[in-house]
Amino acid sequence: MAVETLRGRTALVTGGSKGIGLAAARLLAAAGAGVHVLARDPAPAAATCVASGGDVWAADVTDDADVWSALDGLTERLGAPPDIVVVSAGSFAVSPLHETSVADFDRQLDVNLRGAFLVVRALLPAMLERGSGDVVQVGSVAGRRAFPANGAYSAAKFGLRGLHEVLIEELRGTGVRATLVEPAATDTPIWDPLDPDASDHLPSRADMLRAEDVAEAVLFAVTRPSHVRVPLLQIERG
Repeated sequence: MAVETLRGRTALVTGGSKGIGLAAARLLAAAGAGVHVLARDPAPAAATCVASGGDVWAADVTDDADVWSALDGLTERLGAPPDIVVVSAGSFAVSPLHETSVADFDRQLDVNLRGAFLVVRALLPAMLERGSGDVVQVGSVAGRRAFPANGAYSAAKFGLRGLHEVLIEELRGTGVRATLVEPAATDTPIWDPLDPDASDHLPSRADMLRAEDVAEAVLFAVTRPSHVRVPLLQIERG
């Protein structure tokens, strides 16, 4: 699917320094988009971004000032909001509810839900004024199914799904499209601290999706004809 389908379009990928975000940045760039990455350490995406005519922006999605400053700089450089916004920044931790600290719970909500809202809220008004654009948010199977020890993460991802459902209704007739991509377990660095292959309660990495599988779904959504909308893409390993 990596064909010249996005020539002349610009894209922003949050959390684009690793995992699904980095895979999406690379695939969007290969398809012709000028790709910008926002991440705490965007260095791993620098070569991809620069080669595509984009840039990297260091920011933590839990820091309002960081995000607003980076997005102001990006919008000023482009002279408009990006054509494509991929919200991929994420945090993942597992623990039973009775062992989950308030700090850990807040972290999951801050990164996976509030951070997503912050980015979309910052860019959406100008996208609506322009009357075009794509917002793709990366959710999770844990946003529609309950798994033990996923209380904090699921609270955030179920919340993201709710946010997206409202966004879909509010965007009807505006020319701006929104897609929620909900992958099953995906082999990315987010699993490294958990060592899933050593646990009987977690899926093995060999049985997970690849980050590139999810990136393909992102590319699919944003390359549909303008009259076609893809509100939801649920992805599982066969």
